[in-house]
Order: sequence, then structure tokens, then C-alpha cells
Amino acid sequence: MDITAQNALIRITDDEFKKLVSFVYQKYGINLIKKRQLVEGRLSHTIKERGLSSFKQYMDLLVNDQSGEEINTFLNKITTNHSYFARETEHFDFLLHHALPYLEKTRSRELRIWSAGCSAGQEAYNIAMTMDQYFGSRKNQWDTRILATDISMNVLNKGKAAIYPEDNIKDLPPQWKTQYFKRLPDGSYQVNDKIRQEVIFKLFNLMDPFVYKKPFDIIFCRNVMIYFDQETSNKLVEKFYQATAEGGYLLIGHSEVLDKEATKYRYLRPAIYQRVQKN
Repeated sequence: MDITAQNALIRITDDEFKKLVSFVYQKYGINLIKKRQLVEGRLSHTIKERGLSSFKQYMDLLVNDQSGEEINTFLNKITTNHSYFARETEHFDFLLHHALPYLEKTRSRELRIWSAGCSAGQEAYNIAMTMDQYFGSRKNQWDTRILATDISMNVLNKGKAAIYPEDNIKDLPPQWKTQYFKRLPDGSYQVNDKIRQEVIFKLFNLMDPFVYKKPFDIIFCRNVMIYFDQETSNKLVEKFYQATAEGGYLLIGHSEVLDKEATKYRYLRPAIYQRVQKN
């Protein structure tokens, strides 16, 4: 096969695209209707690697995949798992100066925190570091473990390894780099054991029913709903609301906005909402 043939895109037919869009939307809530070029561009090489010649064959492979490995590869291709420490740092400032002081007064030695759509773990570890800064010597009196979930096993495994390139942590305070990371021989950085043990990684699809023992005090779901249409986002936010403890918070991405007509959350400031505490 010549290089031109190797690099040629495999075109997706209208019927194939319709079926793929429907499959991904129903299973994961991700709306690809305006992403036809992205789908062709990111999946053509994968289809050729599998020895296939059409999107129909690839769809059959996805639907019949029992191991979960193929769908995992697919999700990694069509979503952008780009994250870094101190992303949208206003959220961590709010956590440190407003949310945690309020929750410390109104909770009993336990905080339930969920990083939904956690990517490779930067957000969850950033939360853990912020809480360590806030509680200091009081930390051992509290259960502050963080649930971190994603639909991609690939990024969850990266989160568990907790190894990041230097440019991923460049926006953190210099003291934090020394306090919470160890530098590896190749120049990358690994989160220390103290912080790593605060985060529990789990595979979870946000379209599935939520199962939890107690409601959450803080839910981070940032830059996830950009993949959803308004109806799917509204339904997800309602599920989050039902899973939020009274007085608890929902933090979303700054490029995202909740439909104020469709949610009971109270707007506090850009990308930060609260479930009102009943008197």
C-alpha cells in the first residue's frame, strides 16, 4: 500500500453516520451530529489498523465488543482528555476560601466529593491538595476521600499512576510541587502517596443510574457537558441535583452554563452552583 492510500480517509456514509451518532448518543450521551469530519479524521487510521475497510464493519466491532477495549479506544479518539493542574483555578480558590469553611461548620467529619469526568486525575488530585492545605493538622480528623470517575479506562489508569509531564504542573505554587510531588529520573512528576491515597478511581458512565450511599457535598463536572446537547445536559444536572446534599455544590466548566429554567440549583458565581440548604 502506498503512502497516499495509507493516509486516505475512510469516508462514512450517511446511513453509517446516522447509526454511529445514535449508538454513541444513546449509550454515552455524547452528541456527534456536528462532528462528521472529526469522526472520519480520527477513526480512519484505527479502522485500517483493525484490517477493516468501512465504518459499518467498525460499528459491528464496537457493538459486539465484549472486552470493552475497543469502545475504550473509540472514546479516547472522539473526546479530548486534555487537562492539567490548576485548570480554572478560580474553582480551587472558591473551594479553599468559601466551600470548605462552610462545609467544615455544617458537616460531621466527613466530606463526600466527586470528580465526574476526571480525565487523567489532575482535577481530583488538585482537590485533594487544596483540602490538605485547608485542613492542615486537622486533616486526619476528617474522611475526605474523593471519588474520581470517567468512561475511559485509559485515562483512569493514567490517573492511578499519577505521573505527569512538567508542563502539567507549571501553574501550581512552587511549594506544592515540592510538597506533593516527587521528580522522576525522566523529568516527569508523580503525585506522592499521601495525596494518591485520597482518590478512588472508578469506571463510570454518567448516563447510567447514580448509585451512592450518601449524597455528595461537592460535585466537580467540568468541561464534560460540552459533549452533550441541552436535553441530555438538563437530565444529567437533575441527576446531579438529586445526588447533592443540601448546601452542597456543583462546579462546571467556565464554558458551560446551566439552564436556569430547568435546574433547582442556585447560581452563586460563574460555573458554581449550590443546592439550597433548607431551614
